[in-house]
Amino acid sequence: MGSVKDLVILKKPTTRKSGEGTFLFSDRYSVFDYGEMPDKIEGKGSALCLVSAYFFEKLKERGVKTHYLGLIEDGRVKSLDELENPVNEMKVKLYRVIKPEKRKEGYDYSKFKKGLRNYLIPLEVIYRNTLPEGSSVFRRIERGEISPEQLGLDKVPEPGEVLKKPIVDFSTKLEDEDRYLSYEEAKEISGLGERFDELRKITMIVNDFITSRTEKVGILNEDGKFEFALDADENIVLIDAVGTPDECRFSYNGFELSKEVLRKHYRRTYWYKRLRVTKGTENWRKILGSPPRLPEKLKDGVSKMYMSFTNEVTGKKFFDVPRIKEVVKEVEEFFEKQR
Repeated sequence: MGSVKDLVILKKPTTRKSGEGTFLFSDRYSVFDYGEMPDKIEGKGSALCLVSAYFFEKLKERGVKTHYLGLIEDGRVKSLDELENPVNEMKVKLYRVIKPEKRKEGYDYSKFKKGLRNYLIPLEVIYRNTLPEGSSVFRRIERGEISPEQLGLDKVPEPGEVLKKPIVDFSTKLEDEDRYLSYEEAKEISGLGERFDELRKITMIVNDFITSRTEKVGILNEDGKFEFALDADENIVLIDAVGTPDECRFSYNGFELSKEVLRKHYRRTYWYKRLRVTKGTENWRKILGSPPRLPEKLKDGVSKMYMSFTNEVTGKKFFDVPRIKEVVKEVEEFFEKQR
């Protein structure tokens, strides 16, 4: 069970064979690494499930290998076009999760070496098409942790800049706290050796397709993250969920179509002020206490946002909600009244 989706294991993966399981996309949400929040966002689970299935199916047509096996409706595995109603259950292949060993001097990734198969690559691969104000990239450049040249840029970028060429970035996936990695570090711990650049190539293909599809409905694909596995036949496979407002940051005429809407609301609360002080300390969630519930108008608006996003991107009216333009206006009006 995760903070936003659950995994049911139907068949465990082995050293030489993938397993099978189902993702149950829930209406839960999580922000600021707190875990499950007190409210549910109606329709969110189905919306994320369907839009992820859409991208998996379209990417397969373009030669990208994925762990997606189909959607489940009435106990049957179906494609998106075969559905009679929205569903929140997706059947997928499963791969082994091999955790690095935690030591005093850091994490030991020596298990991840050439010849290893059927495993989750221990990275999050991040693409960036824009660099909004507040992006971690600016802080990392300022601290000297990374240079513009290492990111493929010829100068220090400006906040809000839309990049001519996307940046591909890497962070850890299986450590207690995610940390950014250089290209060399990511390559070293991936276990892919000289095939590592395939990971970047696939990332660019997937990013390009998501960008081209969302652009057609007026939505800007700003950045996002992907996860991958290496299967028994040594294919690099796209896994988890893909192209959703929880995995990516999208915007419509400058309005964030993601959990950022919920973060924006919570940043105005006393609970968030306490979070900034307590986060990272021992038992910080218990000390912090439960977050306040969402106002009904905001909860309803965000619910419509997820469902409308899926309608627009898939080109199918799965949900009886207004167009994204109207939904954005409704949520913007909520925040204007809160000033």
